[in-house]
Amino acid sequence: MKRKVVSIVMSIAMAAMLTACGGSTGSAPAADAKASAPATEQAADAKAETPAASGEKKRICFVARASADTFAAWLTNEMQKAAGTYDDIELTCVSGDADDNTENGLLEDAITKEYDLVIVQSNNNAAQAPYVQKLIEAGIPVITTNPTTHQNDLDGGDDLSVMAGTGTVDADPEAQAAVGADRAVKEIPENANVVVLRGPSGNYHAEKRREAWDTHFFDKRKDVNILYEDYANWNSDEALTLMEAWVQSGTHIDAIISMNDNMAAGAIEAVRDNTDYVVDGKSNFLAYGVDGTAQGCLLIKEGLLTCTALQDASELAKKNMEYAEKVVNGQMAVTDVNDFVDAPEINSDNVEDYIKIYVDNGEIAADGSLAN
Repeated sequence: MKRKVVSIVMSIAMAAMLTACGGSTGSAPAADAKASAPATEQAADAKAETPAASGEKKRICFVARASADTFAAWLTNEMQKAAGTYDDIELTCVSGDADDNTENGLLEDAITKEYDLVIVQSNNNAAQAPYVQKLIEAGIPVITTNPTTHQNDLDGGDDLSVMAGTGTVDADPEAQAAVGADRAVKEIPENANVVVLRGPSGNYHAEKRREAWDTHFFDKRKDVNILYEDYANWNSDEALTLMEAWVQSGTHIDAIISMNDNMAAGAIEAVRDNTDYVVDGKSNFLAYGVDGTAQGCLLIKEGLLTCTALQDASELAKKNMEYAEKVVNGQMAVTDVNDFVDAPEINSDNVEDYIKIYVDNGEIAADGSLAN
């Protein structure tokens, strides 16, 4: 397999975005901490063992990876909705703006502000893991989500278990990527030229989705040539810029393999008006994504995105809030939080079902366009 890898290193430093939202269910009796748990686990669990006083709200912070990432923005919005169903929770949402220093600063700030629980969506697992550890040592329960933070993110070893002292609510990135990769084995033509758009280096979901494409597709299709591969960091604008440059080479790109829908959308936008790629509204290329966003569904309906795997931000948010509320009210230990959502395929056969869901929840307008 031929590979041409072009690396772009980007550093973005942006101010953190703060959003507060309120949240329903009464507090429950406290549960005993595990006597045999490590000291850091006992500290986090002990903090969660005092039930909320009558009328007192528990303060939870959600640290999102980046507000410019369409999935992170969707997840943030769904977190706010989910928190709104609990009258004993006050949720604050902040954005790391895809910058490790910014996100790490927000995690330190969460210690200073003494939140009752912090939900962390890491930009770079290894970069955020030491700061997650600081939260644990400060006695603040932590749930990591989209992606899970693992023990090897902290110590660099081979331990892929959930990081000690934390809980997780996530999806399986390998299963997500396999949805498109398994289809592509049969769909992508022989000796095809493809491009690969990757998520942030060091991000667990980004790396595992890429590994799944090797296992499920590239290892089986040795004839396929990777014309270009680069990091677009989940960002549509970065993907658009890369695709514009790649198209200039003159070699036709037969398939866009993207680790998320947002990057796929950017790459597709770069060729939307190019008659070498789209003629009379019909595309002569394939494109694969992950997330099942409203934008991704509309691109499938247009015939520009072949398929995607749903990563349901609504379900992730509901589970995060359900477990967070139980932890802060002493109904369960944070280390017992371990749940994963499914990754159903969305394609031209069933996309209308998902579009209807997005119309009903307001993410797609009645005229079929993305809602502002």
